[in-house]
Amino acid sequence: MDRVFRALANPTRRRLLDSLRTRNGETLGGLCADLDMTRQAVTQHLRSLEDANLVSTIRSGREKLHYLNPVPLQEIYDRWIHKYELNQLQFLTDLKKIAGGD
Repeated sequence: MDRVFRALANPTRRRLLDSLRTRNGETLGGLCADLDMTRQAVTQHLRSLEDANLVSTIRSGREKLHYLNPVPLQEIYDRWIHKYELNQLQFLTDLKKIAGGD
């Protein structure tokens, strides 16, 4: 789970996951089109996402297609979020707003 949290800590990786959520099965070129980065930099971010099991790939001819794997996110939800009741979460959200947090 540490790899998942490390992968999610990076805004570029979260953006890649968002792209795959809307356009699953995307090529490296397609993912690079949305980012102002080199292909090598995007490849490194994708490798971190793959290591965290957040992205899986399938070869299709010469292309490598990238797919979002939501299972690790569900595991985080089940372990860290689901245990709290909605009322408790709403109370904490309201308290944060009152305290001036985002």
